[in-house]
This record gives sequence, C-alpha cells and structure tokens, in this order.
Amino acid sequence: MPLALEGKKAIVAEVSEAAQDALSVVVADSRGVAVSAMTELRKQARENGVQIRVVRNTLARRALEGTPWECLNETFSGPTMLAFSYEHPGAAARLFKEFAKNEKDFEIKALAYEGEFIPASDLDRLATLPTHDEAIAKLMSVMKEASAGKLVRTLAALRDQKQEEAA
Repeated sequence: MPLALEGKKAIVAEVSEAAQDALSVVVADSRGVAVSAMTELRKQARENGVQIRVVRNTLARRALEGTPWECLNETFSGPTMLAFSYEHPGAAARLFKEFAKNEKDFEIKALAYEGEFIPASDLDRLATLPTHDEAIAKLMSVMKEASAGKLVRTLAALRDQKQEEAA
C-alpha cells in the first residue's frame, strides 16, 4: 500500500533523527526470516541499546543524506533493515552476527562507523570491539601486572643490595 507524502516525511524524519545520535549503523536483509525470530531480535536490540528500522530504500537514502552514514546508500537494494547502535559502537554488529549464526536467510550487507564504510566481510571489526566495562577491566589488569612487575623488580634489587652489603 503506498504511503502518503506526510507518512513518508514522518519516516524520513524519524530515521534521520535516529541516525544523528548513532555511534554505528548496520544494514541487513531479513527476507525469509520467521516473524518470531525477528520479534526476538528486536527484543534483544532494545536490551542492547540498538534501534532497528525497516525502511524503503528511497526513504533511507533521503533520511541518511548529509549524515556520516550516507556512505551506506549503495547497499540499499531489496528489503533494507537498519540497526543504529547508541550505547556501544559494536552492539548492532555483535547482535546481528550472533543472529546470523542461527538464521541462514539473514544477510548482513554492510556497516559504517564514524562515516567509514565497512563491508560485511569485515563485520568483526566492530563486533569484537570490547564494551566499556571490558575495556576498563583489560586496562586495570594491564596496570595491575605492570605495578606487580615493578614491585618484584624493586624487591629483587633490594635483595641484591642487601646481599652485596653482607658480603
């Protein structure tokens, strides 16, 4: 059923607004995926700070015009699903990667991060990014190991000094 002009303008405005605050965008094709699976994907998306929109290609191109996500325009063919990540740049990529493992008909077309087009074959560039908490934990473990190593070296030097004085 064709959309009225006002409906199209509203969709373009909604998608454009969603794109403004997004950290990354993933484009996918969900043809052949069961409705129940898509419902579960949408639920998981909400829990992970990802907004999913299914949009007509011409409206998606118009909505992303003038945004860093304009580089994705060439991927808009066939049914287009856009996933906008808000809390973590890799959230949508990670979510879609896990979903695609179980759904053979689900196809990830491309993604973008900070205005850079990333082909679907490089999905892991975003999907494997550590979350904020994971990055902090890694940093803390590196700092802990570095300080522990320094302490061991200091104690060894002190021991060597005492042995030299005793000799």
